[in-house]
Amino acid sequence: MKAPRFESIDAYHAAQSETDRQICDTLRRVIDDTLPEAESKIWHAHPVWFLDGNPVTGYSKLKSCVRLLFWSGQSFETPGLKPEGTFKAAEARFTAPEEIDESLLRRWLAESRTVQWDYKNIVKRKGRLERLV
Repeated sequence: MKAPRFESIDAYHAAQSETDRQICDTLRRVIDDTLPEAESKIWHAHPVWFLDGNPVTGYSKLKSCVRLLFWSGQSFETPGLKPEGTFKAAEARFTAPEEIDESLLRRWLAESRTVQWDYKNIVKRKGRLERLV
């Protein structure tokens, strides 16, 4: 089944259940507040934030939760994220808005600014990641 196409982050949020929309709204508010210089858009069917064209964080609705992903999260010093996939990504999962620790989220977001792997050029480098900052 193909993922639905959303024109905007607002449309993505509007398609969620009440609880999931509250989770997404909280995540978006904290991300926008902490990374005001980041570009946000729908990318691969879900909201993603980019710094200088490099994806740093985003979230998506999974069957049982909303997953917050940090593309370079496995390299963060701040604990609480779980490894995801075969590269450097790490995640946190939420089933209720009150599960979001905004202070911890802000710490992860601060690290996403200073700890980055170059996903923007991963295809050009034939799947090899290089550390940016």
